[in-house]
Amino acid sequence: MGELNFNETSGRYEQDFDGHKVYADVRRDGKTAYINHVEAAPELRGSGAAGKFMVSLMDAFKAEGLKAYPICGYAAGWLQRHSEYSDMVVKP
Repeated sequence: MGELNFNETSGRYEQDFDGHKVYADVRRDGKTAYINHVEAAPELRGSGAAGKFMVSLMDAFKAEGLKAYPICGYAAGWLQRHSEYSDMVVKP
């Protein structure tokens, strides 16, 4: 598992897992990070990589003082199941 990086050009957070990427398209507005889409490479599906990515993403948001606004269904569902991040989630 590689480090989480923010790709300024594409506006997304990316992380490498065994040579394949998991990424989240994110739009920032002040201290809110809108998670528009999370996607794992097909080779990673079912491996838990997307969940590990979400932990890295939320830890990065915490370090940056950002709140998450999940638009993506996967991100919203994951955050509902991980109450340890509930204080970082902006409710619609």
